[in-house]
Amino acid sequence: MTVQELPGAGAAAYRPTPPPAWRPRTDPAPLLPDPEPYRVLGTDAPLDRALMLRLYAELVRGRRYNAQATALTKQGRLAVYPSSTGQEACEVAAALVLQEQDWLFPSYRDTLAAVARGLDPVQALTLLRGDWHTGYDPHEHRIAPLCTPLATQLPHAVGLAHAARLKGDDVVALAMVGDGGTSEGDFHEALNFAAVWQAPVVFLVQNNGFAISVPLAKQTAAPSLAHKAVGYGMPGRLVDGNDAAAVHEVLADAVARARRGGGPTLIEAVTYRIEAHTNADDATRYRVDAEVEAWRDHDPIRLLEAELTSRGFLDDSGKQAAADGAETMAAALRERMNADAELDPMDLFAHVYAEKTAQLREQEAQLRAELAAHEDEHEHEGER
Repeated sequence: MTVQELPGAGAAAYRPTPPPAWRPRTDPAPLLPDPEPYRVLGTDAPLDRALMLRLYAELVRGRRYNAQATALTKQGRLAVYPSSTGQEACEVAAALVLQEQDWLFPSYRDTLAAVARGLDPVQALTLLRGDWHTGYDPHEHRIAPLCTPLATQLPHAVGLAHAARLKGDDVVALAMVGDGGTSEGDFHEALNFAAVWQAPVVFLVQNNGFAISVPLAKQTAAPSLAHKAVGYGMPGRLVDGNDAAAVHEVLADAVARARRGGGPTLIEAVTYRIEAHTNADDATRYRVDAEVEAWRDHDPIRLLEAELTSRGFLDDSGKQAAADGAETMAAALRERMNADAELDPMDLFAHVYAEKTAQLREQEAQLRAELAAHEDEHEHEGER
């Protein structure tokens, strides 16, 4: 701020006058999201038949994957599972819009996105089983570790995207987060730096209505989460998260924009979590059955299936083929998850640092000694 002395009012009287730098760096109008979530299904928009059939098959497979993983928690084969049932359109579209060299930064609920990107379904569940570290090599698959802390993966996505841009690598990062994660400081920091650096990153917010039991209205008074983009200087997009075609189109546009140097985009996909937050949650305590049933009528698989059938893209044999493929996946998942894991306690110290710290080496030696002593004790008991 600069100050000007008011004429005739004496030296002590000033009024503030903003310098030219106060003016907006960006015209906010093009950054604003549509007033209603963008939709494709149910309109006369042209559709790519091959892409739509692939989306459909992946949605059916994803729904079966969610059901099977939830069943595994009841059988004691998984410690916990945060189902994405009802959100499959967001999960699948996020995986399919990326090229091989791109990176996916998932949250804990995004195991399906990782599987749709090509990750082994068992490896995707390893962390939730309580085994090993993240269960897979992030660099090999270009999938960051499934992130349990809220929104901490967002600054990581920005850092990777910015580094890739500085190196001249053709890489886009797609970071997924729930509506609850938008209340975290990491969300603000990530979006702010991404816009300032014009990093090639896309933020996908799956607004499923609740942060565990907290409804969105108790988190923000903004017109939509997509509107938050304007404050950071990036476009905001609002899309029907259960319209697989619309989500894929909006994400593909944002990824293409980031790839050609246009910077980040914030996308809010309006969807709904049909199942509880996790198998340990009782969702009936904070929402009514009628609300859930209303969203079942807006189911992403039902919407896409009806559209493809009406356009002559999908018939009964196609539906059966998708169902059979999903069941084959589920059967293989059951069989492999029913085998007891072969655990090595020393894995606790592997892949933590490139070079183990002195403290880590000390802890490793201590555990190794305790395990050896325990083994000797059992041998002596056997001799007696």
